[in-house]
Amino acid sequence: MANDRDWLAAAARLGLRGRPASAPNPSVGAIIVKHGRVLGRGWTQAGGRPHGEAQALSAAGSDACGATLYCSLEPCAHQSERGPSCSDLIADAGIARLVYACEDPDPRTNGAGASRLRKCGVKVDRTDSAEAAEGLAGYLTRLRFGRPHVTLKIAMSLDGKIALPSGESQWITSANSRAHVHSRRALADAILVGGGTWRADQPRLDVRLPGLENRSPQRIVLTRGVAPDGVKIINTPAQIAGLNGVQYLYVEGGAHAAASFLKAGLVDRLEIYRAPMLMGEGFSALADYGLSSLAQAHGQWQLAERRQLGPDTFEAFTRKESD
Repeated sequence: MANDRDWLAAAARLGLRGRPASAPNPSVGAIIVKHGRVLGRGWTQAGGRPHGEAQALSAAGSDACGATLYCSLEPCAHQSERGPSCSDLIADAGIARLVYACEDPDPRTNGAGASRLRKCGVKVDRTDSAEAAEGLAGYLTRLRFGRPHVTLKIAMSLDGKIALPSGESQWITSANSRAHVHSRRALADAILVGGGTWRADQPRLDVRLPGLENRSPQRIVLTRGVAPDGVKIINTPAQIAGLNGVQYLYVEGGAHAAASFLKAGLVDRLEIYRAPMLMGEGFSALADYGLSSLAQAHGQWQLAERRQLGPDTFEAFTRKESD
């Protein structure tokens, strides 16, 4: 039998379907369950409405009465011109129990949604879910720290190289890995490369998976030069805080851009694609980012995901929070 964490993980996966199209709202996944049977499910729609909870309640209809609602984020407590609050909708539907994963740092909700439902007689429980926290990372990071959530992607050989001495780099990783990269791009609001990479490769920085072409993120170059047509520029990593509408930033390199984000402490997630080849001399995946001792390097990252992509290995690491 599925338990609360299983249902929350399923709700979090639903939430990914709405990201990043739901911006500026987070994409919340919601599932309504009664006696082990799913009655309704939903995720936040493009433009931010309807919310995931409203979608699930609409699907369940009158059967929602007496059921349990699982959602990745605390239901909103504020009404807007676009519709009533989710907490009011949940109470009116007769939901018996709410289980949510992440507290909403939006001051308009921030505990008020859960409190309102308890006052209405709904049993409310909060249960941690790594999947929900990851799925909402951009929204939570933006509200808590005033900047986007940053994923740094590196595709390299076993010995940490991203190009031969001649500059040849296409392709180190396999078609499987490249397709996976495009799926990750589709979850981002913006994608960034350094000026050197832009000038050398003229990358398209789009999504080329069938049916997902419209998910291509906005393009950003880290440079002190002139902005190319249709591309934004920033001069320093710290300027990502001023990128309006960007909750999820996907940084693809090169080595100096990657190092500058690491040095600034602005990388939340590392995604590394490793091809089974040795290149010897060549361009390293990462430039110097100010590490002065091995003691500084230990304890910074924890493994979040590992999978095989054809011949390549994919590993994702999240930054460990300070004790």
